[in-house]
Amino acid sequence: MSYALREHTADIGVEATGETISDAFAAVADGMAAAMCDDIPAGGTRFALDVRAESREALLFDYLDELIYQRDVRAVLPVENEASVREDGDGWHLNGSARGVPLADLSAREVKAVTYSEMVVEEADDGWRAHVVFDV
Repeated sequence: MSYALREHTADIGVEATGETISDAFAAVADGMAAAMCDDIPAGGTRFALDVRAESREALLFDYLDELIYQRDVRAVLPVENEASVREDGDGWHLNGSARGVPLADLSAREVKAVTYSEMVVEEADDGWRAHVVFDV
């Protein structure tokens, strides 16, 4: 699982890959954290996430939006993201967790929001690929 930051006009994109869709989702979340902070210190407490949506793209959007919400409410940067994604009868479901590093312990840039602009979630020959643009 890996990610790369991509310049995008006044925004920033994250291109991520993983062996599974779960790995790709977690890699995008790690990329979002990297877009906010260059050096991530140790410490912080893990917290759980539970997200449901009607499509893969909506699930990725809602997952990242929930991480931004948790950042704002808990005053932490979500890092070392873990995600378990599955399709069920009602759509798509993600159970996950992240280590929340207190924002007071780091110097972070703000990612304002997730966008649907150029969003991609697709299966490839060698795993899964996801691309997301964030408003900064």
